[in-house]
Amino acid sequence: MNTRFVFVFLALLALAAGGSAAAQAPVTLDPAKLKLASVNALVFDAEADRPLYAKAADEVTPIASVTKLMTAMIVLDAGQPLDEPLAVDMDDFDFLKGSSSRLRMGATLTRTEMLRLALMASENRAASALARYYPGGTEAAVAAMNAKAAALGMTRSNFADPTGLSPDNVSTANDLAKMVGAAAQYPLIREFSTTPSHYVEVQPTGRVVGFNNSNRLVRASGWDIQLQKTGYIREAGRCVVMLAQIASRPFVIVLLDSVGKYTRLGDAARVKHWLETGQSLPVAKAAVPAARAKKPVKGTLAPKLAQAPKAPGA
Repeated sequence: MNTRFVFVFLALLALAAGGSAAAQAPVTLDPAKLKLASVNALVFDAEADRPLYAKAADEVTPIASVTKLMTAMIVLDAGQPLDEPLAVDMDDFDFLKGSSSRLRMGATLTRTEMLRLALMASENRAASALARYYPGGTEAAVAAMNAKAAALGMTRSNFADPTGLSPDNVSTANDLAKMVGAAAQYPLIREFSTTPSHYVEVQPTGRVVGFNNSNRLVRASGWDIQLQKTGYIREAGRCVVMLAQIASRPFVIVLLDSVGKYTRLGDAARVKHWLETGQSLPVAKAAVPAARAKKPVKGTLAPKLAQAPKAPGA
């Protein structure tokens, strides 16, 4: 797929979202002024089709539930009925990380609702069910994910499962920017990933269950997020990818391997402030050393890229 076409599309999308307001030229930006605690990061100007800031952006790392963007794309590409009911099965339970879920055994929702919950609430059983009902089953879904990654030019990425619970789901910040650009072409992914909260009526019991977005920034004033996905497993740290309108321009922001619950949110705020003013905000002293201490875990994952295309929580 033509990457330039993808980001031209994003620029047009952002312009339409901004109404008649003319795009403003960005302030003078010095990458040296932007200090981030995330180990891997990328800030990409989707309108100018160029990176503005990169930090270890070609380093291969686990991506956790950011994986679900790829799962959603191949599910929508398959063209299966969105109103088809899907039931949670024992195969959808997480025996790898032991993550919890509010979707019990036998819980049945439409494919639309499973997609929404997988994207907004990072629901692992929903993502697993989507792949299990994919034509040919989960194995075929994972193969399609890797084929899609190859078509997008994600040369340093590998997908091993549809949820991101496996640390063998790996990518780079640069590759994930391509994935965000492709995912933004799907209106449902844009809508579902940025839904602040949602209630579903789970069949066959009729029980009503509420879910919140795993990214609190979608509810924060001052943010115009058009697509997002969070992720977390121990091997990946806290991760988030976003397409956001900042200073009247569309930017792709990729933040990987952040330590602690709030570091990725703090880094997102630092990126936004830098893009708007050209100035930096301070980083908590403890965040960067703690994140760097995790780096040896990742070195063992790079050989798995040779197997491509083969192949808790927010």
